[in-house]
Amino acid sequence: MQRRQFNFAMALSALASTTLGRQALAQDNTDTGKAEPPDESFPFDFDILTEEARKSASQDYRPPEENLPEPLAKLAYDDYRHIAYDPKRTVWRGNESFELQAFHLGWLFKTPVNVFSVTEGTAQPVGFSPKDFIYREPLDAATLKQVDMPGVAGFRIHYPLNSKTVMDELIAFQGASYFRALGRGSRYGLSARGLAIDTATQGGEEFPRFCDFYVEKPEKADGVLTVYASLDSPSATGAYKFVITPGDTTQMEVTARLFLREDVDRLGIAPLTSMFLFNGLNRHAFDDYRESVHDSEGLKVIRGNGDELWRSLNNPTRLATSFFSEDSPRGFGLYQRARSFADYQDAGAHYEMRPSVLVEPLDDWGRGTIALIEIPTELEVNDNIVAFWVPEGDARAGQTYEYRYRLTWGSIEEDTSRLARVIEVSTGAGGVSGVEDEHKELSRKFVIDFEGGPLGNLSADADVTPKVNISAGKIVHATVSPVETTSRWRMVIDLQLPDDTPTEIGAYLAQRDVRLSENWLIQWRNGDEQRS
Repeated sequence: MQRRQFNFAMALSALASTTLGRQALAQDNTDTGKAEPPDESFPFDFDILTEEARKSASQDYRPPEENLPEPLAKLAYDDYRHIAYDPKRTVWRGNESFELQAFHLGWLFKTPVNVFSVTEGTAQPVGFSPKDFIYREPLDAATLKQVDMPGVAGFRIHYPLNSKTVMDELIAFQGASYFRALGRGSRYGLSARGLAIDTATQGGEEFPRFCDFYVEKPEKADGVLTVYASLDSPSATGAYKFVITPGDTTQMEVTARLFLREDVDRLGIAPLTSMFLFNGLNRHAFDDYRESVHDSEGLKVIRGNGDELWRSLNNPTRLATSFFSEDSPRGFGLYQRARSFADYQDAGAHYEMRPSVLVEPLDDWGRGTIALIEIPTELEVNDNIVAFWVPEGDARAGQTYEYRYRLTWGSIEEDTSRLARVIEVSTGAGGVSGVEDEHKELSRKFVIDFEGGPLGNLSADADVTPKVNISAGKIVHATVSPVETTSRWRMVIDLQLPDDTPTEIGAYLAQRDVRLSENWLIQWRNGDEQRS
């Protein structure tokens, strides 16, 4: 059981969602030795799914039934870890492109979902049974093999991503509307969601749920896979289309058609969920041998005019929210820039291999805000970072939305020819290091290293200046200088910050008022570097 699966389960257990639209009773894959399924096919396309979502939004919400058979309902965490899908019964096995396997019900995954295979405008249930799973000791395999399974907990897609001879896991849908994907050479890290509702609001968050999935049956050696999903929750319904293209970075073109059945305080489009525990900003607050622990280290925003912002993530001592007002943004995403093992020193988790994810609108999203939520945590098993787009205006019952966007997963190459990038950040007590100063603790030092862009062509005595602004407090001093034996330039800022008030800090490098770097941002509260 991987950490992210656990977090999916925690979200799933908090859900309220719809009853299942159809029961998946038959398996359409005869290559696995299963019996020929009965004809339960029906017409299907994205417009049909959309119309079902529209009609559902006009009806009262009905929560799903979770009346699992007793052997499934009794499965605990340790039991669940001993269940595996039987690779011999993989759906579409041997077609040299995409293959499908299901996740078992039980433990915290108590709400069944349905999976359908789509061929030439016709959908057919993909029915799973205990025969599709391996039950390892100490489980009572004989009893579990007799259970009538009402559905599955989700599914994953395999593809020869890293080698033509190995079917790697490429993408997984499991728990609420969560899903995650990989680029070549990546390991699972952050997740995306179909929709976020009322995240970090006083009324409490609602977790919409994908309840039915429709997967277009791939042809032999196909390089693109299309998945459809129906979404439901007390406040919204939706129809989703995912066009998935694997590669060095895996691309997912998403179309989300949404219908509100209730008013929503904060509607979150294209939400991303990640984990940030510590790095140079707050390393000394954790008694840990590792250099850094995070799935993502920064929020990147590409504004409508092409300007780029880099917001360093933080693990604050209190819930923190940041909002970036934008007009037709070109993109935003949670990035993992540090790609060396030495940046983390974790031989098990290999955080240097966690994917970045970039959200790029495929049409004009108009005005709105990019929201960033940072939740305090002491443990790396907790996802504590959420980012999403909030459209301008009230989200009221009866409103409809359609959003198209591309998700890029993997080690995303960034253009460093135009602007220098932030490559490392750290903090410490203000003043001169190694010198006694009774006023030292009254200020906070921020050290930001930049690299790339025009910096590599500048001499050491070039007139590079820091441009710093803060929402509260006082700038004591700010300097910039090249770091010898490297291609870095280092900005050092000493700030006096107010007590018990969050401060927004922004800085970039310039030469004679010409911007040389992206704009670095952070929200900081005195004490964020500490833990009680």
